[in-house]
Amino acid sequence: MAERIKFGEFVIFSLVLCGILYPISGSWQWNFPDDAGVGGGWLATLGFIDFAGSTVVHSFGAWAGLIGAMLLGPRIGKFVEGKPQAIPGHNLSIATLGCLILWIGWYGFNPGSVLAMNETVPYVAVTTTLGAAGGGIAATLMSQFTGGKPDLTMTINGILAGLVAVTAGCDGFSMPAAWVVGFIGGVLVVLSVAFIDGLKIDDPVGAFSVHGTCGIWGTLAVGLFNMDKGLLTGNGPAQLGIQIVGILAFAVFAIVASLITWSIIGAIFGGIRVTEKEEIEGLDIGEHGMEAYPDFAASAK
Repeated sequence: MAERIKFGEFVIFSLVLCGILYPISGSWQWNFPDDAGVGGGWLATLGFIDFAGSTVVHSFGAWAGLIGAMLLGPRIGKFVEGKPQAIPGHNLSIATLGCLILWIGWYGFNPGSVLAMNETVPYVAVTTTLGAAGGGIAATLMSQFTGGKPDLTMTINGILAGLVAVTAGCDGFSMPAAWVVGFIGGVLVVLSVAFIDGLKIDDPVGAFSVHGTCGIWGTLAVGLFNMDKGLLTGNGPAQLGIQIVGILAFAVFAIVASLITWSIIGAIFGGIRVTEKEEIEGLDIGEHGMEAYPDFAASAK
């Protein structure tokens, strides 16, 4: 939704998403039964596994963002005669730094989800690292194969894709499996970016591809690679089926709730998209009344 969403309306949606919608869906999984097996969310009781949030956090938010992007429509100039046009970011050095900061933050996110200080914490840190490495390598190779040169933006997305993918099962994947899950995530993110562009949906940073596509993949991967319950580790297809149920439940709720929320916000405030002039000038001027880059500011006049 970047570069065309009204700031106030975006903040309101974020408050609804984080303050109302996410606690509802999150309680389905992270409200665990007590020691006697009493209580707990329906997905937790069913046996759905999402250790640190590939679906509960990442794909849920990705669906909400995708609906917003579809309702907003593409940025001016993104699609010309039906073909996607590159609108590159202005500072890849800062983007790379942001990726590395996120990667470091994941060591609080995934190991922190152990909620204890024991031998699982360093194990999760290692599988998280392997997932990120696999994703970055795969996306770099894929961009070399598809574009003739390694694409730094895809490497960044590949690292994040690997992190998102491994998050669901980082406590239950073997170390080789964690790398494989991340590697496949890196392949999928490159393919998904092209697919989303083909649908004429403008996703400026590939957010759905990273968090949605790879969140779904990582959650499915639990049913394949989990050392105790995975299909490919000799434990049958039952867990894979449960994972599919959980993915669909979160997707349906996120899509329906987001459609309703965006529609209400748009009806109350007269739309959620800035004017054409504001979009061309930049939202730093139109929405915040100041120029982020005064020496390079474009004019809509």
